[in-house]
Amino acid sequence: MFDFMNIMNKVKEAQAKIKEKQAELVHLTAEGESGAGMVKVVVNGHRKVVDIVIDDSLVNPDDKEMLKDLIVAATNKAYESIEVKIKEEMKKATEGLMPNIPGMDFGNMV
Repeated sequence: MFDFMNIMNKVKEAQAKIKEKQAELVHLTAEGESGAGMVKVVVNGHRKVVDIVIDDSLVNPDDKEMLKDLIVAATNKAYESIEVKIKEEMKKATEGLMPNIPGMDFGNMV
């Protein structure tokens, strides 16, 4: 028999787990780099840049445009990497809470 109350309780439980996991994502980090590691950008699970590391050899006024391009490339790589980690964490947080309903992917609820 279809137990609507049980499903609603599971939905509430899943929502609570998702909210809890979203708060924890600030501690999840990913790094992107460009220029063979000369520029590194670290982002957190809230999609915020938390650190930029620039090799001293790049600090030259004549290389300003190249430096900007490298920072953009490293930042984009870091964001791509954190998206994968966020989905993995959200999937772990909601695993086994809800029945496998096609079209309901709680891993993308961030």
